[in-house]
Amino acid sequence: MNVQIFGTKKCFDTKKAERYFKERKIPYQLIDMKEKGMSKGEYNSVKQAVGGTDAMLDENCRNQDILALIRYIAPEDKDDKILENQEVLKTPIVRNGKQATIGYQPDTWKDWK
Repeated sequence: MNVQIFGTKKCFDTKKAERYFKERKIPYQLIDMKEKGMSKGEYNSVKQAVGGTDAMLDENCRNQDILALIRYIAPEDKDDKILENQEVLKTPIVRNGKQATIGYQPDTWKDWK
């Protein structure tokens, strides 16, 4: 298993996800989205796994202006705008190869191999 957790150090659900994998002695890599963020390839892989961009957006994010802009721009420009402003994504984003989840979802993670 090659688990990556994308989140922020202050996100409560990201901390819970870390604890979940740590308690089960499953190795994981934490990527702080405030420092590094997701690459375009990682983003596209997660987007495909979770069913599209709308599933990834955080309705309660602090930057509501960018979120509103993303909702109304042309679909071909949406991904680039999200990659520039990753604070509009829900966290944690947990990825294991081609599988991915958004938010704290231990019921899904336990079935990963």
